[in-house]
Amino acid sequence: MSRVIGAEIAVKTLESEGVEVIFGIPGGAMLPFYDKLYDSNIRRVLARHEQSAAHMADGYARISGRPGICVVTSGPGATNTITGIANAYMDSSPMIVITGQVPVDLMGKGAFQEVDMVGMATHITKWATIIDRVEKVEETIRRALKISMNARPGPVLIDFPKDVQTALHEYKAEKAVKIPIKSPQNPKPEQIYEAVKILLNSERPVILAGGGIRWAKAYRELMEVAEMLQAPVATTLMGKGSFPEVHPLSLGCVGMHGNPEAYEVIQEADALLVVGARFSDRTTSKLDEFARDAKIIHIDVDPAEIGKLKKPMIGIVSSADKALKKILEGIRIAAEKIHRSEWLRKVKEIKEIWRERIKRSGILSSRVVEIFKAMREALPPNTIITTEVGQNQMWAQLFWKVIEPGTFISSGGLGTMGFGFPAAIGAKVAKPSSPVVDVAGDGSFMMVENNLGVISKENIAVIVVILDNRVLGMVAQWQRLFYNRRYSSTDLGEFPDFVKLAEAYGVEGVRTDDPEELKSILRRAVRADQPIIIDVPISREEDVLPFIPPGRSFREVILSRRYE
Repeated sequence: MSRVIGAEIAVKTLESEGVEVIFGIPGGAMLPFYDKLYDSNIRRVLARHEQSAAHMADGYARISGRPGICVVTSGPGATNTITGIANAYMDSSPMIVITGQVPVDLMGKGAFQEVDMVGMATHITKWATIIDRVEKVEETIRRALKISMNARPGPVLIDFPKDVQTALHEYKAEKAVKIPIKSPQNPKPEQIYEAVKILLNSERPVILAGGGIRWAKAYRELMEVAEMLQAPVATTLMGKGSFPEVHPLSLGCVGMHGNPEAYEVIQEADALLVVGARFSDRTTSKLDEFARDAKIIHIDVDPAEIGKLKKPMIGIVSSADKALKKILEGIRIAAEKIHRSEWLRKVKEIKEIWRERIKRSGILSSRVVEIFKAMREALPPNTIITTEVGQNQMWAQLFWKVIEPGTFISSGGLGTMGFGFPAAIGAKVAKPSSPVVDVAGDGSFMMVENNLGVISKENIAVIVVILDNRVLGMVAQWQRLFYNRRYSSTDLGEFPDFVKLAEAYGVEGVRTDDPEELKSILRRAVRADQPIIIDVPISREEDVLPFIPPGRSFREVILSRRYE
C-alpha cells in the first residue's frame, strides 16, 4: 500500500466521496492541498473573497442536495468564512469548510496567521475539529461529509495544519469507515395515528411548510397530503418553493412581509400541520397569537425545535418525507374522499378580500411589481432565483411566483447581505442546465461585486438583476416609518455605474427601467447562457408592502404609504 502525504489523502478521499467542485482561495497554509488538487479531476472555482466562497458552497448545497466544499487558508482566510458558516448553520445547509492551520508544534504560540478556528466555529457548526495527526485525515473527512447531511443538515469545519498535510501515511480508500451516526428516526406510529385523527376531524386544516421540506425532498408528499386533506398551504421564507405558488391551495409566504391572507387563514385554522419550520419571529409576528385556536402538529427532524417556541399538541421528531408518507398512509386508510367545500369557500373569500384591499392600496401598480411580473413572464419555470437581503428579498418573497420546487434560495436566519450573488454562482455550478437569477439590491451587490471576476473568468452564466435605488432600502424604509425620515447613513451615492463596472470585468452590463425591455433582455440572456448584469433603476421612496411591524398583529398590517 503506497504512502502519500496527508494533502493527497484528503484530495483522494474527497474524490472517492463524489465531490466534484471546491470553492475557495489558496494561501500558504493550504498550498500542499491545492498542489495535490492540481492533479485532481475536482473542479476549482477561485473566489475573490472567502466569505463569498462559503456562500458559493452553500448555494451549491441547496441546489445539488450534497455538501458544498469550501477550502481556504489560515488566519484571515479562515476567519473570513465565519459569516458564511453562520449563514449555513442558521439555514440548515450542509457545507464542509476546510481551513489551513499552522503546524501542530506552533499552535498556541502566536505563530503567523494562527487563529483558533475550532473554538470560533464550535457554536455555528454541527462539528468543528482539527486533524492533528495524518492518520486521522481520511476518517475525519468522511465523517464530516456524513455529519453535515445527517438528520438536520448543517456546516462542519475541519482545521488542517500544514505539517499534517505534508506528513506521510497510507491511503486505505475505505469508503465504509465505521462512523456511529444515527439516521433520522421513523415517526412513532401512535403519534401518526393521533395526528391523522386530528387532521381528519378538523374542519379548517392548514399546512405550514418550512425549509425541512427542501432537505427531505418531500415536495410530492406535501402536495399529496395537501390535496387529500383539501388543506391550504402557507410557507415560511425558507419553505418558499416547497409548494407551487400557482396551485389553488397555495397561500404563499406568511410573515412580516408575507401575504396577509396566509396569516388570516392560519388564524382561522382549527388544525395546523407544521412541517420543517421553527416558528421564527419573522414568520409568526406575535407568537402568542399565532394559530391561537389551532391544534398544532409539529414535525421536525431536530428534537430541539419541538416546543422550543410554540408548544404543539403533537410533536413528531422525524424527517419531513418519512412523517408525511406515514400521514398519507393513515389518511388513505381512514378516509376515501375528503370534502371541505365550506372551508375552501371561506379561504377563497379571505383571499378575495385581501386581494381587493391590496389592489385598492396601489401596491400592485408599483414599478417593482411590474418588474417581477415581467421576470416571471420571461423566465422558464425551472429558473433558480437567489436573493440578497433587504427590500429586494422581501419583494421576491411577495411577488416572484415559484412554479418548480426547490428553485428559490435566500438567506433566512442570519439575513446576510451579499449572500445572493455568490450563492447564485454555486447554484449555477450545481445545475448548469437551469437559468440562475440573483435578485439584488445595490447595497448588497456592492458588498460582493468582486464576484464579477469569478463569473467572467469561469464563464458562469449567472444573471444579476439589480433593483437600484441608491440607498440601503430596507433600513431607509424603517427610517421613514419609525424615525421620522431621519436618513442616517443609508444614502449610497450615485456611484458606481454598474454597467461600466460589469464591462470592466468583461461581463455584459445593461440598464433598463422598462418591464417590456427587461423581458427581452432576460430571454436573450437565457438563450445565450452568458453572464449578464441588468441594472434596473427604481425609486428610493419605494416601500416593501404589505408590512407587519415587529410585535404587531396581522390586522395591523401596513398596506400603503398613508402611514405617514
